Amino acid sequence: MGFLTSIILGLLVGTLAKWIMPGKGLGGLFVIMVLGIAGAMIGGFIGTQLGIADVTGFNLLSIGLATLGAVILLVIFRLLT
Repeated sequence: MGFLTSIILGLLVGTLAKWIMPGKGLGGLFVIMVLGIAGAMIGGFIGTQLGIADVTGFNLLSIGLATLGAVILLVIFRLLT
């Protein structure tokens, strides 16, 4: 997955994760983008370990895995703060 694709997917996934788990705290475009990119990495790792798939670009499975990873990251962040 290319750099620009990662940024766009990260923005989309970060926005979806914030929409699923609204709340105060994390804000700003850069933070949402980082959340989405990190979520894509976590979701890709989980998907690979379970033998489902990897985050490869703009398809529903990749977006779903990346969003799952971003939501997991948000849950962990909120538990720590």
